[in-house]
Amino acid sequence: MPELPEVETTRAGIAPHLVGQRVVEVKVYQRQLRQPVTPGLATALKGGVINAVERRGKYLLLKSGQGCVIIHLGMSGSLRLVKRDQPLEKHDHVAFLLASGKSLRFRDPRRFGLVLWTRKPPQQHPLITKLGVEPLEANFDGDYLYAAAQKRTVAIKQLIMNGQVVVGVGNIYASEALFRAGVHPARAAKRISRVRYERLVVAIKSVLAEAIKQGGTTLRDFYNGAGEPGYFKQHLKVYGRSGLACVECGAAIRQIVLGQRSTWYCGRCQR
Repeated sequence: MPELPEVETTRAGIAPHLVGQRVVEVKVYQRQLRQPVTPGLATALKGGVINAVERRGKYLLLKSGQGCVIIHLGMSGSLRLVKRDQPLEKHDHVAFLLASGKSLRFRDPRRFGLVLWTRKPPQQHPLITKLGVEPLEANFDGDYLYAAAQKRTVAIKQLIMNGQVVVGVGNIYASEALFRAGVHPARAAKRISRVRYERLVVAIKSVLAEAIKQGGTTLRDFYNGAGEPGYFKQHLKVYGRSGLACVECGAAIRQIVLGQRSTWYCGRCQR
């Protein structure tokens, strides 16, 4: 599933080609996604100019004077910029035809993604209004996360993956950040000190920033706006490495399940 770095990589890749562009036409080839593509999207956006491409959590926001397109890539979605006359590929469900002669295409084999339209400010949309803080912004710090953890018995990995606490820290980057911070993923959130939370926040910020810089993680279904895979996978130290030697101490990486998600950690480095 594309996580925050993949979504941010996509945003950065498509924004220069969209901002200031007039939308000539919107074509919807498959309406049935996780939620149906908003009826009237094609009519509402036609002729509008994209004035900003932003990200909130894992949602991409294409803003125009008429309203905002809210896109979520789901488990297998991607956005590609191609020439308008390029033949459709299988699973191309929505196409935004631009005055530049290019087309932004939303492709989603599993159809768990979203392409929605709202005339209201996107922060008022039900999918966005309850989202937690952005992990790369200044208000996400050790004090904030420590306060959020008080009275919570949930495992720390589940806390940092809770989108109402902090957005976009998915399974891959949660595992990697906890390893960097030396925190056991199953430790109860309320039983972690403020100092260790400060260390964990630094780890979350650094692992996300590095992944964004390198284009995300190479997942089977993820490609950036240019159709190229990400390259952060070569730097993963625990995720997906069950039974392999820890790069720090040589102990075998362990795998458990937390919150129905596989989790990898080093039992010697993480306490």
